[in-house]
Amino acid sequence: MVLLTLALGFGCGFGASALIGAFNYGFGRALGEFALILLPSFTLAAALTRRNVASDTAGRTSALVSPVAGAGMICPDTAYAALAPAAGRYKLDMTFGAYAGFKLLYPAGPLIVATGLGLSTQSDVQPSAFLFYGALLTLPVWGAGIAWARFWTCEGANDRSAKPGDGRLVVAFAPFILMASLLTLGGVIGSTGMGPIDFLLLPKGALIAAAILALIQTPAGERRECLDSAVRRTGSLLLVIGAASAFGAVLTGSVPLDRMVQGGNGVLTLIGLFALSAAFKLAQGSSMATFASVAPVAAPVLAISGTDPVAAVFAICLGSFVAILPNDSYYWLVRRDAFDPEKNEGRVIWVLAGGAMLQALLGMVLLLTWGALWK
Repeated sequence: MVLLTLALGFGCGFGASALIGAFNYGFGRALGEFALILLPSFTLAAALTRRNVASDTAGRTSALVSPVAGAGMICPDTAYAALAPAAGRYKLDMTFGAYAGFKLLYPAGPLIVATGLGLSTQSDVQPSAFLFYGALLTLPVWGAGIAWARFWTCEGANDRSAKPGDGRLVVAFAPFILMASLLTLGGVIGSTGMGPIDFLLLPKGALIAAAILALIQTPAGERRECLDSAVRRTGSLLLVIGAASAFGAVLTGSVPLDRMVQGGNGVLTLIGLFALSAAFKLAQGSSMATFASVAPVAAPVLAISGTDPVAAVFAICLGSFVAILPNDSYYWLVRRDAFDPEKNEGRVIWVLAGGAMLQALLGMVLLLTWGALWK
């Protein structure tokens, strides 16, 4: 990936200093954020694995709450890593659930995109509309991902950790309960003005608190092993994420993506916004970076088109589903966990990228259909 990034930069006419600067910017852009996510997530995973919490009931529970977790944690990576230890054979259901929830459920993707477009302060755009449309889209889109994964993976392909549980699910899920309680409390009371408390009420702080609780529940003699495992997994994954982010930064600086969409109206504008978001996602890999960078380009298009702003927000969100590829940190998180025994990289890409593409296209068809029916 590093050599490919350098070759791309020189091939697109970058000077040596400019390429090094772009590489540095891309490589370090989100590593701090991911360190705060991955280290406690893998610590939590290691601790729960030693408690043998995976069971069919725990797996179903993890899968069912994954869309809400993806939205509530404002990150599919965090949601997946936090729930994976208990997911068992439902890891791929959870993969596409956390992905769909982050993209479509308020206050994650829809709020981020609406804020970037300047819609969050407009009185005629109500949060209830984002809540309603997001929930309406999430279920069929998530279902499409599950159906794709089950069709293309053999039975038991992702159930390495599906062992009988001890039945004490309340105790086993105590770290998750703590995490959900902190996030709920943060949503209710907002900022307190006290740094440590505000941090604990954010997704990353709540995840760290959950990991600490899981360690406390782990026998003292096994805690060091849990931390060592978390550090090893985090270090290797951060290198991959940094290289993939650097590639995305160089590619984005080389391709004029903002020329892909011109002003228009109605269906053509929504399709254009979908395509623009998909292009940014393919180039950058990171969903959050896509949301942040596509809004300034899409805002003028939306302003001159007269398109329904809520539909425009979801067209951008659906475009960002395309696709879960190796330049996306989520790909490597799922690939290293749910597909660990799989040696065929092409098959992994087909399952993850194909499922995300199917989710995107189905969601867009539904959005355009509902828009035509409710005019």
